[in-house]
Amino acid sequence: MVGTSQASHAAGRGPVRTAIKEPRQMTRAHAFAAEIKAEFPTFEIRYKRGDALQRAIHVALMVLTVGGMRTYATRYHTVLFGKLWVPDAWDAMGDLDRVILLRHERIHLRQRARMGDARMAVVYLLPFFPLFLAYGRARIEWEAYAETLRATAELLGIEHARALRPHIVGRFTGPDYGWMWPFPATVGRWFDAVIATLETEGVDAASVPPRD
Repeated sequence: MVGTSQASHAAGRGPVRTAIKEPRQMTRAHAFAAEIKAEFPTFEIRYKRGDALQRAIHVALMVLTVGGMRTYATRYHTVLFGKLWVPDAWDAMGDLDRVILLRHERIHLRQRARMGDARMAVVYLLPFFPLFLAYGRARIEWEAYAETLRATAELLGIEHARALRPHIVGRFTGPDYGWMWPFPATVGRWFDAVIATLETEGVDAASVPPRD
């Protein structure tokens, strides 16, 4: 899952009609969502609002983190059972922000395809502990956040990617993911290594030709 930042809301478990309601203004995100749909035919984007399971997860996370995680339903985008569940804030996101988010979530969809739902749930929740030392969850999110950094560098520039350091380190070390790897120096070294790789490869918005 990933955090970010209003108009129509899906009721219950029904799919969002298009998720990107103005394709002429959201061409990249609309096209990328179609790419994901082609790779994963059951993929849909649904709103969290009004869904009983998403509400239950929100309450459970607040309890488990002693109130540390209060924004699951309002800021976080979550892949679950092959669907992307989004908060109402999805409607306010810009085109490139949506593409960056979708690239992160596509990694989770590919992880699910490799591992299956049961194994991925076990890896995400158990090793070594559900909270504070969730090594399995950290490994899963490292892969996805590496793609977030690559997408950010490609679409917005390497400086924008580098500026995400405190935000992403906080995700790993704070309550948002249950303090999954509470070692800022370790997470910081991982972050710096990803940035160094992108710089070595010359990944930057100025060097990537725009997609039609």
